[in-house]
Amino acid sequence: MPATNTTRPRRFDLIAFDWDGTLYDSTAIIARCIQAAVRDVGGTVPSDKAAAYVIGLGLMQALTHAAPDVPPEKHHDLGQRYRFHYARHQDDLSLFDGVVPLLADLRQRGHLLAVATGKSRRGLDEALHSVALRGVFDGSRTADQTASKPHPLMLQELMAEFDVAPQRLLLIGDTTHDLQMAVNAGCASVGVGYGAHGPEAFQTLAPLFVAHSVRELHDWLLQEA
Repeated sequence: MPATNTTRPRRFDLIAFDWDGTLYDSTAIIARCIQAAVRDVGGTVPSDKAAAYVIGLGLMQALTHAAPDVPPEKHHDLGQRYRFHYARHQDDLSLFDGVVPLLADLRQRGHLLAVATGKSRRGLDEALHSVALRGVFDGSRTADQTASKPHPLMLQELMAEFDVAPQRLLLIGDTTHDLQMAVNAGCASVGVGYGAHGPEAFQTLAPLFVAHSVRELHDWLLQEA
């Protein structure tokens, strides 16, 4: 009899997920908060596309990229205004439908799970403070702990922590920053087309698959990961 999905050998030992726009339905609110923060400090408000493009980078890297005309002496205020606006909307955010059963199935198959995110440690810890996610992730790295994407250090540290070779790690993300980080680390990637960057931008980064919904991602991972 052919092996079932639960008994066949794993292709990847460690699966690392980006957070915002991949597991967490936060892209639109983050983009609006970036725009509001730039407006507050008198900068040229970025377009929706430009604000979404920087999601996944470390906070100040993202803000200064989105608002290049804001002078350095206003960068602190820019960060503070972003945090103010984001805090007002934090309770409006949630996991994408289907994420919890997806993660449960991967754990059942024996995969190690991690988060590699441009959020701060405090921001990720607050987001993970949920009964549904308690004990789900084996490890995580945030942009204020290590190098920001697309530098590969986040993934390199996770590989070292769990003694996993690059060919045994899969990175899943919604931006070119995520997929470029995987390339830089020598790891495979999967893109998701429902987050911050359009899937047409992923082609040159050679993801194994591009999922257009959590259901598609779930099905592919159970078959291929």
